[in-house]
Amino acid sequence: MIQTIRTGGISCLEHLPGSRGWYWGTDFTSGDLYEAEELFCSGHRICRNRVILVHWPEGRVWEPVQAKDGQYFGRPVYDGAPVLLLADFPAGEIRLLRCDEADGGAVPIATLPRAAVADCYNLMLHLSPLTLTRQTADRFQVVWPEQADFAIHPAETFCFRSGSRLYFSRWYEDPDYREEVVVRRMPTGEIVDSFRGSLREMPDGRQWLLTD
Repeated sequence: MIQTIRTGGISCLEHLPGSRGWYWGTDFTSGDLYEAEELFCSGHRICRNRVILVHWPEGRVWEPVQAKDGQYFGRPVYDGAPVLLLADFPAGEIRLLRCDEADGGAVPIATLPRAAVADCYNLMLHLSPLTLTRQTADRFQVVWPEQADFAIHPAETFCFRSGSRLYFSRWYEDPDYREEVVVRRMPTGEIVDSFRGSLREMPDGRQWLLTD
């Protein structure tokens, strides 16, 4: 049986991190968030993107917020409700919006100046708690609700936070490929533990450690 879901042209859906039944999709009209920022800063008109939420199993489609000219969405997460990341380039703001199923709209959680980050490269929401981060090739930043900025290994990727501990995945090719988990302390970035294995987030938000 095929069920038709009318998305207005959005053809790819991903699981909404932290949720059990929600998926999200966007049209990437001007690339990802960072690419849209580059276009705006170079004087080009950016095409605002759309973010839709689709609930399984009934296939209900929800578009809580429609971006205006010069606004662009990043990747959302689910923190008791869907949370949207929206950059308003003309206003010079980054906004976090919590979606409200009761009225179908969204309410602001936080508004940050765009100057709070050097740029929107790898600017992402994470769980849990709800955290806005930014990562470059060799540095990691916690932007909101706290602040931290420290160096990391170029082969590290942030996974999640638990209390004062930040969990990263680090890969090696020496010569065989392998992964390990690196645990750093918030906010200094000091390494407090490391062990072999890779982390995978499950639909209920729990982390699985895959190891020997």
